[in-house]
Amino acid sequence: MRASHGSTALGALLAVTLAIPAYAAPFPWMPPPVNMCGETGFDPLNRLPDPAAPPAPLPPYVPPSIDIPVVVPELTPVPLPDPPHDNTRVAQVPLPSDPCLNPCPEVRDTPEPEDGIEESDDTSPSSGSGSGSGTGSSSGSGLPRIRLKPERETIPIPVPGGEGEPAQEAPPRVVRPVEPGPLRPAVAAPVVESVRLVEQVTGHGSNNRTDMRWQVDGTDLGLFWETEPGKVAMVFGDTFGEGWEYGGAGSDTADWRSNVLAYSTDTDLDDGLVIDSMVQDSPCHAAELLGSRKIENWETTTIPTSGFAIGNRQYLSYMSVNHWSKIPGMWLTNYGGLAYSDDGGQTWTKDQHARWENMFGVGRFQVAAMVPHGEYVYMFGTPNGRIGVIGLARVRAADVLNKTAYQYWVDGNWAPAAENSATPLVGGTASELSVRFDADSGQWQMVYLDAVAGKIVLRTAAQPQGRWTSAVPLLSTEDYPMAYGGFIHPWSTARDLYFTMSAWQSYNVYLMHARLNPPG
Repeated sequence: MRASHGSTALGALLAVTLAIPAYAAPFPWMPPPVNMCGETGFDPLNRLPDPAAPPAPLPPYVPPSIDIPVVVPELTPVPLPDPPHDNTRVAQVPLPSDPCLNPCPEVRDTPEPEDGIEESDDTSPSSGSGSGSGTGSSSGSGLPRIRLKPERETIPIPVPGGEGEPAQEAPPRVVRPVEPGPLRPAVAAPVVESVRLVEQVTGHGSNNRTDMRWQVDGTDLGLFWETEPGKVAMVFGDTFGEGWEYGGAGSDTADWRSNVLAYSTDTDLDDGLVIDSMVQDSPCHAAELLGSRKIENWETTTIPTSGFAIGNRQYLSYMSVNHWSKIPGMWLTNYGGLAYSDDGGQTWTKDQHARWENMFGVGRFQVAAMVPHGEYVYMFGTPNGRIGVIGLARVRAADVLNKTAYQYWVDGNWAPAAENSATPLVGGTASELSVRFDADSGQWQMVYLDAVAGKIVLRTAAQPQGRWTSAVPLLSTEDYPMAYGGFIHPWSTARDLYFTMSAWQSYNVYLMHARLNPPG
């Protein structure tokens, strides 16, 4: 997982964290799905193997080689300040009326028709023995070959650079008083009648054909918010283009962008989600919204965590990732921050003061889900990694970029300047939060990954601070191996919950539909 910045990033963050084993009976075998153009997509379900396929070769009893990692320091200059982000943008040209036509043949070759499923080359160690014995021993002794495997460890060295972004004026300091925030009685939890996979939203074989239209072959997350009535934005995490291969994240040579953004006006989600356009920096190429230095142990990437709109201004919460840990599901952030856009999401400005620093790695609001409601914006947050607890803060909408104006929910009160004392909202650990308020039922919905249980779960409450119901499972990594995410579509209801799920191996985004039976 350390072969490149890109693979390190996504491997540590996005493979389901604690490697929960799959004990459920696999689903019956089915061929991979095929889109309207005859292109083969990805099936994220845990299925039995193809009965017509030849049996997989057994691995050798003794491995042909044993790699011993050796850390090799690599001094890497980091020019400061950060250079200005490239905000070159081009308009979305009308897509061909025939969805199977290549919209940009000058950018990417039209794929050959697919006659069937391509079999991957056998690159297992058992086929790489020079002696043919399967032991990998050059002496024929049957012992594995011991190899030293260098692993780069970036050592960032700050150096003077060119001109950076202009300095932003700090907002005036605001100190809100302590105000009561009592709990309401818990509401009854909904019953999940069914959960189904609606469709693959991104990547090769999707009906959106994001690989051909916007050079989005591999991506994840798919966070939603309503930008204006009848239109939603959908932002993705680390994204890879041509050269990405099945098996997880790509590499920094596969057209790596830390984040990209799409728009949709599709109101009929029962048969899938249609992407109308994406923010582009050149024809048929999705642009990176929030820049990152892409330097491990400094700033590896910048991952969006939620989006929302107040008036005509769009906001993104995001985390600046310092590096991904060797421990699955753990990573270290530099800070959690806010960015805003005044041109409908085409270009974004990182606010230099709306940042929650991660001092000593214990910051409580590094991964945030932010929801405007009434006069406040509520911020649900977790620490870096996937084994943190959920905290809550609020701020008046007019002060959303003023960190000093935030109040944190602590022991039944809204308290200023208490971010690391926020009372956990629920028991257990959580990651990749998604929260919405359902106006029809008057209840809040929260979906997140419980990595310890290996499930994406739902909770509901009458108000942001709770009391929240017990966790209701929506799907399990036993059925969807290495699934993560769970980001709610804003046009969901108390009866029909639509959310995105990401799968690590296929490294793409899927639309899910949960049919709920809300309490009367």
